[in-house]
Amino acid sequence: MVIVKPFKALRPKPELVSDVACVPYDVINSEEARKLVNGNPNSFLHVTKAEVDLEQGIDTYSEEVYQKGKENFEKMIKDGIFFQEEKPVFYIYKLVMGSVTEIGIVGGASVVDYENDIIKKHEKTRVDKEEDRIKHIETCNAHTEPIFLTYCAREDMDMLVNDFIKSNEPVYDFTADDGISHTLWKIDDDEVNSKIENIFSNIDYLYIADGHHRSAAGAILGQRKREKNPNHTGNEEYNFIMSVIFPHNQLYIMDYNRIVKDLNGLSKEEFFEKVKEKFDIEEYSTTDAFKPSEQHTFGMYIDGAWYKLTAKNDSYDSSDVIGSLDVSILQNNLLYPILGIEDPRKDKRIDFVGGIRGLDELKKRVDNGEAVAFSMFPTSVEELMKIADAGETMPPKSTWFEPKLRSALFIHLLD
Repeated sequence: MVIVKPFKALRPKPELVSDVACVPYDVINSEEARKLVNGNPNSFLHVTKAEVDLEQGIDTYSEEVYQKGKENFEKMIKDGIFFQEEKPVFYIYKLVMGSVTEIGIVGGASVVDYENDIIKKHEKTRVDKEEDRIKHIETCNAHTEPIFLTYCAREDMDMLVNDFIKSNEPVYDFTADDGISHTLWKIDDDEVNSKIENIFSNIDYLYIADGHHRSAAGAILGQRKREKNPNHTGNEEYNFIMSVIFPHNQLYIMDYNRIVKDLNGLSKEEFFEKVKEKFDIEEYSTTDAFKPSEQHTFGMYIDGAWYKLTAKNDSYDSSDVIGSLDVSILQNNLLYPILGIEDPRKDKRIDFVGGIRGLDELKKRVDNGEAVAFSMFPTSVEELMKIADAGETMPPKSTWFEPKLRSALFIHLLD
């Protein structure tokens, strides 16, 4: 049984929403954030990437950054950029990117569900990144950005959402600079809110699609607040993590590609001979990039040419939910044994490029001096859920979700 609650969101005034809304904190670096806020004092990046208002090169984990974020947040509230709902409600959030449409429910997911693995995970988290998000949330006393959850699609939820959208006007409807449209409906009908809450109560599990560190931070902070509150009831706002929850069959996962800086001391010929032990190699093109269209095939760009790699059937265990993932096959049979990439989380010789940047980015970087790039077939939502169900964790950089949720369309205050 899943617990999801409505909440009294803090929201930007409709006439300001396109200026305020911003990309998530973790998809851009500090310099990119500085460029995005240039000329836009209302951008919520002044809160989520507060180093943009401090000296260049400042440690983004410094106390000064967290305090600047709080200061900027409080000023935006004082200046009337945001207002708070009078009562707890759910929202419907629709994103459109080309042919991809995703429609989710915005609400508060239970910290207790996270603790009890009712909210399932598929990635490991790093303590330093958890503490960063904990400090940010605690300093601002708010969940400033949502986590991205999914569930096995249900017809009753789909019908309820579609019926509401057809008969109600959105509170926000705008297209961002990247061409992705964002539309938000406020569900101001108590009966519909109750129905949504009831449908979720009949769902067995939620799955984290994106936002593992924010999820962990929200849960840890909720636990800390619970322990400090002698009058804890379980209904306090810190017991819930702001989330957007989508049916699994609407999610779009793009390829998450790899680039390696060198061939680990091998010549090109030696490298190819080793690759042939686990993969069939077919020269593809010197001009057209190879984009895999099925599992267990990979593109490889090296020395001005694209190749198609196909994993040999005996090179992986098809019954192993982790080992049969394409990211695992490439890691276990090529990146580690041939190129010496033992831990892709830490090795600085490897980099990862989300599919949103296109395969031309791989070609450009290899042409500019890096050694070899690999294009991947995207991991599926079903694979993600299967791994989470098994209590396993996926290899790093396995999924790249698009479109990205915009921050600051709704904010969850912790009291």
